[in-house]
Amino acid sequence: MKFETFQAGRWQQRYQYQSFEPTWVNHDWTWEDPRIHLLLESANRALGELNAFSLIVPDIDLFIQMHVVKEAQTSSRIEGTQTGIDEALLPEEHIRPEKRDDWREVRNYIDAVNAAIAELATLPLSNRLLRQTHALLMRGVRGEHKQPGDFRTSQNWIGGSSLADAAFIPPHHDGVAEYMSDLEQFWHNEQITVPHLIRIAISHYQFETIHPFLDGNGRIGRLLVPLYLVGHGLLAKPSLYLSDFFERNRTSYYDALMRVRIANDLIHWVRFFLQGVAETAAKGRDVFRQILVLRTDVEQRILTLGKRAPNARAALDLLYRQPVIAANDLERGLGVSKPTAHALVRDLERLKLLTETTGQMRDRIYMFDPYLNLFLS
Repeated sequence: MKFETFQAGRWQQRYQYQSFEPTWVNHDWTWEDPRIHLLLESANRALGELNAFSLIVPDIDLFIQMHVVKEAQTSSRIEGTQTGIDEALLPEEHIRPEKRDDWREVRNYIDAVNAAIAELATLPLSNRLLRQTHALLMRGVRGEHKQPGDFRTSQNWIGGSSLADAAFIPPHHDGVAEYMSDLEQFWHNEQITVPHLIRIAISHYQFETIHPFLDGNGRIGRLLVPLYLVGHGLLAKPSLYLSDFFERNRTSYYDALMRVRIANDLIHWVRFFLQGVAETAAKGRDVFRQILVLRTDVEQRILTLGKRAPNARAALDLLYRQPVIAANDLERGLGVSKPTAHALVRDLERLKLLTETTGQMRDRIYMFDPYLNLFLS
C-alpha cells in the first residue's frame, strides 16, 4: 500500500455513536515522498550512534536504569501524574501521602519496563508480552479494576466525558483481538520489505488507534517502541524512549495521530515519528557522552580519598543505579557498618558529589546531583 493513497479506515455506526474501524496494516508499504527517505536515513544514523555508545560504555547497565526512570516519569506525566524524577527515585515512605498514588503509577511503569525487557530474552514481542506488561502497569493503582492484562471487552473513548462528546472513539471491542493479531503479524512478517522504523511508526499509530486496553494505552503504546527496537536487534540495550519528545510536542503528537484518522495523512505522522527518533537518539547519545566525561571526572575526585577510595567507588556504582539515597541505603547496599556509611556520605559531600536535600537532622536524603542533572535537561 502506498502512503499517498492510504485510507485509514471507516466510521461504523453503533448505538448512538460511531466507532473508527482502522485498515489492517500487515502488508507491504511504499511511498514517494523524498523527505521520508532523508528522515529515515537521519533516524537510522542517530540510532546506530546511540547503539554504539550503549555497546562501548563500560558497565552500561548501571546507566540504563536511569533511562528507564526518566521514561517512566515522563510517560506517566503525559497521562497527568505529577511525580518528579527525583521523587520517582525515593522510597514510598519519603513521598507525601497525597502524592503516593502518582508515585505508585510511575514505580509500576519502571517495574513493567524492566520486566518486559527481561522477558524479551525468551519471549518475542507479542500481544502476550504486552498483556503481561499491562497487568504490571495497572497493579494496585488507578485503573486496577479495568481489566488489567486483558484486552477490553467494552467500548472506550478518548477525550470528553462520555461517548456522546468524545474526541475519538476507537474500534468496537468485538474486533480488538483481530486488529491486535494483525498488528502482531506485522511486527514479524518477513515476507514484506518494510524498514523497521517505518514498521514501528505505523505500529504505534495503529496501537493507539485500536486502544486495546481500557486504561494505560498511551504508556503501553510508547513502551512498544523500545520493545520493538530491542526485540528486533536495532538496539542492544533499551536506551531510546520517545515519551520526552512526545511530551515536549504534545499537541503536535496528538494532532499527527488524529490527522491520519481524519485526513488519511500517514505521511505527516511518519515524518513526525522519524524526526522524534532522530532527535531522541541524538540526545541519548549526548547523554552517554556526558556520562563518560562525568565518570572520568568523578574517578579523579575519588583518587583523593586514598585508602577510602575503594569504598567510594563501590558507593558510586550504587549511586549510578540509585542517585537519590539515604545513608542506610549505602550501609545495606555495600554491606558496611553504619559509621563507615556515614563517613562515605561525608566524603562524597565534601567532593561535591552528594547534596543533602531535606535540611533535616534525621532521615536525611542525598542526591548525586552531577549525574541526576544529566537526565533533567
